[in-house]
Amino acid sequence: MLNTSNNNTRKMIVINGGHFSSLAGFYEEVSGILMRGADWKVGTLDGFNDILYGGFGVFEYREEIEIVWKESEKSKEDLGLKATQEFYENKIRQGKPFNIELMQQKLEDLIAGSGQTLFEILVEIIESHGDITLRFD
Repeated sequence: MLNTSNNNTRKMIVINGGHFSSLAGFYEEVSGILMRGADWKVGTLDGFNDILYGGFGVFEYREEIEIVWKESEKSKEDLGLKATQEFYENKIRQGKPFNIELMQQKLEDLIAGSGQTLFEILVEIIESHGDITLRFD
C-alpha cells in the first residue's frame, strides 16, 4: 500500500507480512507496491536492493520514504532460520552461477548461529538506504 497523504514529506509504503509467507511472496508483495506501473518485478535480493534506490516505480531517486512493515513478527518467523537454510541449500544444489563456497559458508554460519536470516538480510538492505526509514508494525 502506498500512502502519500501523511503530514510529513515522506511517502509511506506499507509492506504487509500477512500477504506472504515466503521470499517469493515477499518479492511479489514489494513488486506490486514499489514497481506499480513498471514492466519489471523483483526476483532477487540484489534486485530488491536496486529498486530501493528509486528513480523508477513509485518513488524518485533519493526521495525520502518510510516503509512500514506490518505483521513483521510473522515475516520474521516466515523468513527465519528454516526458510534461510532452504534458500542456501537450493543455491548450493543449483550450482553455477552461484558462488557455491560462499553459499556453503553462509549456510554453516547460519547453522552455527552467527549468520543472518532472510528477514535480517532484507532489513539490512532496507536500512542501508539512508533515504528510507523502516518502521515495524
